[in-house]
Amino acid sequence: MPTLAGLLALALGSGVNLYATVLTLGLGVRFGWISGLPPDLRVLGHPYILALAGTLYTVEFIADKVPFITPFWDAVHTFIRPLGAALLASQAASELDPVVRVAAVLMGGSVALAAHSGKMGVRLAAHTVPDPVTHSAISIAEDFGVVSVLVLAWQHPLIALPILLGVLLAIAFLLRVLYRTLKPRLLRTHRWLARGQHRPDVV
Repeated sequence: MPTLAGLLALALGSGVNLYATVLTLGLGVRFGWISGLPPDLRVLGHPYILALAGTLYTVEFIADKVPFITPFWDAVHTFIRPLGAALLASQAASELDPVVRVAAVLMGGSVALAAHSGKMGVRLAAHTVPDPVTHSAISIAEDFGVVSVLVLAWQHPLIALPILLGVLLAIAFLLRVLYRTLKPRLLRTHRWLARGQHRPDVV
């Protein structure tokens, strides 16, 4: 159960903000704020990794507050976040049975992709209110959630596990709602692109 809680926290955190996840665990290792991490995750406390994670987190912190930059940033990270989550899960499960390790990698990538999709859907829906304050509030809440989930999972895994499972169910429900909400807009965009492709060239 502690291992499962840690893996879920890694996957969810990476899906929302990979760099905040790495930075939180790295600082936790470096200053002893988080105990019980698997040995292969302690490398996150290395100064070079902390510097890189801190730099990338700063870039994301700024990009996440600009309404019209956020969609492009999230689109690029559709591949980066799940891959990062899978790598972290592999490190976290390095001492477990190989079958369990493969399952952890698959679960980590899949959960991260679901969390990322939920985040991206919320941001697209939030663009109906192109207010930087709204986007900043959402971004700060996401970062706070990532840090809280990681610390809780590694310090109090038995408390964190039911919370994390509840978050997964909430994400599944959210994705369904977002799909229904955004489907008409996506269809309009598809029709507009289709008309542009079939429009005859004007000489």
